[in-house]
Amino acid sequence: MPGRGEAPAPVKLHFSLPWILGAELAVTSAGTQRASAPLTLRLHEILAPFFHRTLCAGAALGVAVAAALACGGAAWAQAQSQPAASGHRLPSFAELEAAGAVIGQIRVDTRQIFDPGDPKEDHWLFRAANALHIKTRPGVIEHALLFKSGERVSARLIEETERLLRSYEYLYDVVLRPAAVHDGVVDIEVVTRDTWSLNLGVVASRAGGANRSGLSLKEYNLLGTGTALTYAKTNDIDRTTDEFSLANSHLFGSRAELALGHSANSDGSGDNISLVRPFYELDARWAAGLSWSRFDRLDPVYNAGEVASQYRHRGSLAEVFGGRSQGLIDGWTQRWSLGVNLQDDAYAFEPGVTAPARLPTDQKRVGPFLRYQVIEERYDRQQNRNLIGRPEFFALGLASTLQLGLASTALGSSRNALLYTGSVSRGFKSVDDQTVMASATLSGQFTDARVQQQQLGGKIEYYRPQSRRWLFYGMASGDLLTRPDANQTLMLGGDNGLHGYPLRYQSGTRRMLFTAEQRYYTDLFVWQLFHVGGAGFVDVGRAWGGDNVNTANPGWLADVGFGLRIVSARSAFGNVLHVDVAFPLNRTPDIQRVQFEVTTQTSF
Repeated sequence: MPGRGEAPAPVKLHFSLPWILGAELAVTSAGTQRASAPLTLRLHEILAPFFHRTLCAGAALGVAVAAALACGGAAWAQAQSQPAASGHRLPSFAELEAAGAVIGQIRVDTRQIFDPGDPKEDHWLFRAANALHIKTRPGVIEHALLFKSGERVSARLIEETERLLRSYEYLYDVVLRPAAVHDGVVDIEVVTRDTWSLNLGVVASRAGGANRSGLSLKEYNLLGTGTALTYAKTNDIDRTTDEFSLANSHLFGSRAELALGHSANSDGSGDNISLVRPFYELDARWAAGLSWSRFDRLDPVYNAGEVASQYRHRGSLAEVFGGRSQGLIDGWTQRWSLGVNLQDDAYAFEPGVTAPARLPTDQKRVGPFLRYQVIEERYDRQQNRNLIGRPEFFALGLASTLQLGLASTALGSSRNALLYTGSVSRGFKSVDDQTVMASATLSGQFTDARVQQQQLGGKIEYYRPQSRRWLFYGMASGDLLTRPDANQTLMLGGDNGLHGYPLRYQSGTRRMLFTAEQRYYTDLFVWQLFHVGGAGFVDVGRAWGGDNVNTANPGWLADVGFGLRIVSARSAFGNVLHVDVAFPLNRTPDIQRVQFEVTTQTSF
């Protein structure tokens, strides 16, 4: 979902070839960023026969094409932990914890992208990639571990460490296992395998009647330190941008995270800096941080996929906070944070461009805030849900955040207001492995004795495995704006949920989107680089209400289609490549009957 008052960014394709120094072809089209949320079992019962007879055939056809292109690519084999040298099975971490074992030596083994000992990866091209890549330093992994020598074994902490390490883009695989057990002491081995971390991107695209081009260079693991360094020069539908950024999540071996950024744009500029020591684990006892950002840009107003008007928007944001927690108690974590934040937005008409009917209201909000967070520790490890052939962790426990702030004229605010933001999420899993993920968000302010600029959103996702390779996925989402300002609008189009329609095609104060997919996951691991799958899909959605609706096509929109899903498993920038054919069912004459889309997204 786009942020409050923001138009969704254009979607871009990253088709990465890590075996040639991360050379990347990027293409943008009126693609889709799948809004994920589940439908009910009843909807599945209605749609499943349709998918199996029609769209699944298209998905299977797409997979067959991929198999042909792969030239008989090798089947993927999941890495397994090696047995102890003595031939005896070592006890599990849960068994060691029950026995009261203590952690002895911790051996960190960071490995290259490809394994020359595997005949499938013993190729000159893969050996060259290893030679060019600087391996992650063991100290980076050691600083991330949540356990230490001399502590008692905790299976929970080891599982949380694995989840944390797997969240790092520069790691392909993570294994934590007992290496030796002697006299109540267990030595632990931590084995990681890197991804190709250098992303050299060349962008050439056309979306919504506008071209996009550019060059990007990003190193996700600079000199093996876990530091991300980016330079990008792009020309898209909104602006031309030169961008530089630097980020490190373990500053000087600590838990502090540093992020810096600067952009010089054709319509302005932007800067940001943050230094935060977060609640990095469920049992973390304190957090603190500060951040600042500012921007100067032209904000567009879209109608029917075209820019209808523009205005100048200058803004700045700043926050300082500190937080405390008693840690993880009986599977629950509660956190309290206090801080002060600033948000200052100013708007103006821009000479030489079409002006909107009215400008948003200038606002400056300064004041203290109180933030409360509660998290239930309950995670479920799955595979072949939103990715292919990779472990995925679903947070099934309750997670909720509530923040209340007070903007005061005594501190320089433009008006007195109560500011509020909140979110809640929860997962459910049945005995037959069906999973439902539900979430909701709320933000707004209470001023002049009424609610203003409020956005309420909700989403449900449903996963129903049908076999090892087949899965039905459903999603339903909705958003509602209450007394929005002129810059607040809900967009819907090819870039956020509807295949086959122009980006930012509909807008309004209300939005609903429904998606149903029949997914297919193959065992293909093409050239030890790409996992392959397919999907047939149906999308139905609408955005309406307010002063800026699409009068040419204001009703419900739907499409059907099928496509390939390709995951670049060995690159740090390996999202899911979508190659889709979509058929819009509620088109106007200016929309083609068949849409071919190539996009990258974060999930299947």
